[in-house]
Amino acid sequence: MSGTDKTCAVIIGASGGIGGAFEAALIEEAAFDVVHGFARSRDGALHLDLLDEPSIAAAAAHVAKGPPPSLVIVATGLLHDGDHGPEKVLSDLDPDWLATNYAVNAIGPALVAKHFLPIMPESGRTVFATLSARAGSIGENRFGGWHGYRASKAALNMLVRNFAIEERRRNDRAIIVALDPGAVDTALSRPFQSNVQPGRLFDPERAALQLLDVIEELKASDSGKLFDFEGNEVAF
Repeated sequence: MSGTDKTCAVIIGASGGIGGAFEAALIEEAAFDVVHGFARSRDGALHLDLLDEPSIAAAAAHVAKGPPPSLVIVATGLLHDGDHGPEKVLSDLDPDWLATNYAVNAIGPALVAKHFLPIMPESGRTVFATLSARAGSIGENRFGGWHGYRASKAALNMLVRNFAIEERRRNDRAIIVALDPGAVDTALSRPFQSNVQPGRLFDPERAALQLLDVIEELKASDSGKLFDFEGNEVAF
């Protein structure tokens, strides 16, 4: 097999629960000849920090040396840290925490798209997928709260729609989507798992496989949309 015939997939956030499961599943399935897993905690060529655009550009340049990626998955997200959690009421709003939500949940994935979409093939089926959340759906919001998380994920959904429109001009078979993994047993959801319905908390391995199944069934007409882990379209 020549170098131009080889296939490549990229996982951003490969040290996280879902990201690591994506990476492991793609390697085990051997569907791609090359799988790149980037993360802030990794060293050298595999280091990528969503808050540092030069590291994103360097990661894309590293991938560009090999076969072009036909699959890029951004498996990152922020809901809480040691000092902050999702805001329950208006008085909880903090400008720095809001900015951090947008930086990680919207701006970071947008910068990944900025640097990785241009190195994806200009023809044939390609998929750029980023983890979003049903909580970012404006149409389905019935409870309010979680202001920064909801708003930043809604912003991500709009960016996905924008990028899908632009990328279609370069490759009419390109698919750019946002994906809702549901409730996954990771550090992100752990403080809130008591609210999850029985049987709806997934381990990372199952969550990754479910989303890979969704990705496999996507068509070009699905580009620019948000889908849940069962493959159902979620209203923006």
